[in-house]
Amino acid sequence: MMGGTLSAGDWLGLFVQFMALSMVSVSGAISTVPDMHRYLVGKHAWLTDPQFNASIAIAQAAPGPNVLFVALLGWNVGLNAGGGPAGGLRAYALGAVGVLLTMVGILLPSGLLTYTAARWGQRNRHRRGVRAFKQGMGPIVVGLLVATGWVLVSGGAATSAPWTIWATALVSAVVVWRTRIHLLWVLAAGGLLGALGWI
Repeated sequence: MMGGTLSAGDWLGLFVQFMALSMVSVSGAISTVPDMHRYLVGKHAWLTDPQFNASIAIAQAAPGPNVLFVALLGWNVGLNAGGGPAGGLRAYALGAVGVLLTMVGILLPSGLLTYTAARWGQRNRHRRGVRAFKQGMGPIVVGLLVATGWVLVSGGAATSAPWTIWATALVSAVVVWRTRIHLLWVLAAGGLLGALGWI
């Protein structure tokens, strides 16, 4: 079982980590997935790669804000800390603690910053510096999203992923970028290919 018992310091560290990620979540929390993977899977082994990827896939397929994947990550961290579903009420209570800490951590700092900056930017939208900042953020957002895709496909180790997964990811990216096909159809196609054993 991944995770093990988390100390109060571990929970505090989880909260602080997500607060820090909140401040760099340009274009949304999804752009910080590589560092979440590094922290939760690589550094602390609180989640497995399949749990990490499943949390994101399920949240993306579900209706509602895509930041819900953060709640699932926190839920799985807490559930693992409580011994998994076999841990009973204690495990589910720790799962709820994980949801609370990760969601408050990821939403509170960026929410306050966005509210403040948006009001200031709206009042100063004609300034050259404000326009330059907005244009300069474009390449950063694209780079963060590419890094997110890299982590989801490879789990951080490019050589371990079969070429069929890379090809599927590339085709999916082109379809989403160049067509109006809804993302859910792309996810369904990926799920079908996986169920058939092609990827």
